[in-house]
Amino acid sequence: MRHFTTVALTGVLLSVALTGCGDNAPASDGGPPVMRRLTEDQYRQIIADVFGPDIVIGGRFDPIVRVDGLVSVGAGATAINSAAFERYDTIGRSVAAQVVDPVRRDMLVPCRPADPAKADDACARQFFAGVGRLLFRRTLTETELAGYAALADDAANRLGNFYVGISAALSAMLVRPEFLFITDTTEPDPDRPGEVRLTAKAKATRLSFLLWNTTPDDALLTAAEQGQLDNAKDLARHVDRMLASPRLEAGVRALFADMLAFESFETLQKDPVIYPALGLVAIEHSREQLLRTITDHLLVRGEGYPGLFTTRKTVMSGPLGLVYRVPVADPDAWIDFEFPAGDQRVGIQALIGFSALHSHPGRSSATLRGKAVREILMCQKVPDPPANVDFTLVSDSTNPIHKTARQRLDAHNTEPSCVGCHKLMDPIGLSLETLDGAGQLRTTENGVPIDVSGELDGVAYSDAIGLGAAIAQNAAVPACLVSRAVAYGLGRTPSTEERAWLAAVEQRFAKDGYGLKSLLRAIAVSPSFYAVTPPADAGTVASVVEDKHS
Repeated sequence: MRHFTTVALTGVLLSVALTGCGDNAPASDGGPPVMRRLTEDQYRQIIADVFGPDIVIGGRFDPIVRVDGLVSVGAGATAINSAAFERYDTIGRSVAAQVVDPVRRDMLVPCRPADPAKADDACARQFFAGVGRLLFRRTLTETELAGYAALADDAANRLGNFYVGISAALSAMLVRPEFLFITDTTEPDPDRPGEVRLTAKAKATRLSFLLWNTTPDDALLTAAEQGQLDNAKDLARHVDRMLASPRLEAGVRALFADMLAFESFETLQKDPVIYPALGLVAIEHSREQLLRTITDHLLVRGEGYPGLFTTRKTVMSGPLGLVYRVPVADPDAWIDFEFPAGDQRVGIQALIGFSALHSHPGRSSATLRGKAVREILMCQKVPDPPANVDFTLVSDSTNPIHKTARQRLDAHNTEPSCVGCHKLMDPIGLSLETLDGAGQLRTTENGVPIDVSGELDGVAYSDAIGLGAAIAQNAAVPACLVSRAVAYGLGRTPSTEERAWLAAVEQRFAKDGYGLKSLLRAIAVSPSFYAVTPPADAGTVASVVEDKHS
């Protein structure tokens, strides 16, 4: 059976007395409420948090198109068609079967049926009340609870197994839009007649996905139900609790995985003849190295964000040691590692996960690396090349006349249609040319010494070390992180009217030494983070979901 579920979303300025993100931070009217599909990472994280990390999630998730630099923003423009629904259904059935498996059921089902071969309505209700609250990010209504219990009871009686009934109803819950979509629901604002605000559960959900990338825990849901999130002091207390939680690391990893476009690792391949050391395991480890370096720098050591582009500290594994050509004492473990003074590999932009990701399968690319710095780290859009551009000269790494990337690009950039954009990208990427297409160090290309001098927005430097310093000192870099973090938390691109608020967050970020925790706190305690405005049509944002369980 097919029916369409439409969720009405409306909203205007959230009017609550909350502490601002900075000194005299301007209030924002916010933007329209959003209904966004869970990303694959969010789906996996929720299942792990609710049912345990040992639940295996097989199957394929439909990709979400990146919008304005983030998958989390693109999720707001993504619906679920019948094919996608079938895949969610398959995944949900697998998860539900594992939840009631004999090895897990005693831990995950909080009660025991009077007779395992029959329905037990009271036990089913107890299970779905607890699980549904976390999956739907709110307390189930009595109608909902009765419906899932009845579905479980019916399946249990027909199939003679209580746990099979639980599994059947749970799989139905896992394909509901209440689970698969993060919805900015609103309600009348009691302090502003005629206006609306985010519901308590919507505020808790927005906060939890910002900091933890997962469903709110019981403590946050309870706080929301008790009205604590409408009080500045109580909100700050819960934000501080969440920032101190081990779950913050998963949230930070998700933020940077989205910002750095890590879904590209899924299709990253290198020519095995040219780069034999950078196989599938090393590629996966290069992704993990970036995330571990970021979380260690920003969370464990509490260093400022700009230092990510000048640090020599990272971690190393056995497979990565072969690519970096450095010894690893324990090839089966991750170890702390620091590149020596003078080494050109400084900052995350020089790690294999960044340099190899923004290269071609068989060669490096100064243009792709420079573009990545501009677009990913500085939030500056570089225009796409004209459709009729000939890249033959640039890609010919065996050219007998133009032997280095710099020489080939200089020749290519004699074309008037190319020179403007290449000036934005190439001087950055050419300073990383001592890293080949696999991110391995070299000093020459085709026997010619590599010139790694460059320039970034008027700041000249002589090598990759200088590039790292120039990136760290560029004001666009921390401003980019602020806008990305806000958009990531809101699930939409900040509006023009919100620029003053973002500027205030940037000022607070700088004042606090560019600490990531201080940035996340400034966003999370700000009333502007929870502010909403009504849609232009006065009221409805619809998402069509093909639902075959109702």
